[in-house]
Amino acid sequence: MIATVWQWLSDPANWRGAGGIGARLGEHLRYSLIVLLIAAAIGIPVGLWAGHTGRGRLVIAIANAARAIPTIGLLFAIALWLGPHIHGDLAFTLPSILVLVLLALPPILAGAYAGVDAISPAVRDAARGMGLTPMGVLGKVELPLAMPLLVSGLRSAVLQVVATATIAAYVGLGGLGRFLIDGLASGQYFVVAAGAALVGALALIADLLMAAAQRAATSPGVRAAKKTPRRGKQPRPAPVDPLQPGLSTVDR
Repeated sequence: MIATVWQWLSDPANWRGAGGIGARLGEHLRYSLIVLLIAAAIGIPVGLWAGHTGRGRLVIAIANAARAIPTIGLLFAIALWLGPHIHGDLAFTLPSILVLVLLALPPILAGAYAGVDAISPAVRDAARGMGLTPMGVLGKVELPLAMPLLVSGLRSAVLQVVATATIAAYVGLGGLGRFLIDGLASGQYFVVAAGAALVGALALIADLLMAAAQRAATSPGVRAAKKTPRRGKQPRPAPVDPLQPGLSTVDR
């Protein structure tokens, strides 16, 4: 099976054409990028606002609870609901994008909220004492300190979207999920394995890129603070002999 999969992946003919690996990979990346841009445009401002004001925690809780909704079931439900009202390719594209955005929102919201909420109140008070406005505190103090957790939420969302964008094939769209659906339909299970390997490789590359972005987004001061070892407990002084103050009980 492994040799057959490798032979299929290394065949240049399978990389060309509208149904080739190159075209399907481009479709997969396009869907994922659109979804992540929409989710980030919604989730980051809402998460920052919730952490900055201390409000909106209910929104974060509802978004996290939405993770329990089955993705495939939600996809078909939205497709059946919107299908009669939308025509053309949008009837299949829009439900997939909506479902993937709902999947990507919780980690982005949680990362942005947790990054700001974890900042010490003393840091905010010091920033206000220097004359910064509320928006100045958010933009110049809270946002830089929240970047590690914010990018961590984006990293989790990227992995989930890249891995789950294969569901678009269930409603007739392209992407790497086509190899899974078509391979199962034709009984060519080596094509299914090859499609799964491509999705896994793409997710791994995306995770490595996001790990580098997370490190770059962390300010040098925060990285230095994390690397500084904690000071250990200082040794207790030896007890002093009350009869001979110059000597300890150990010296005796």
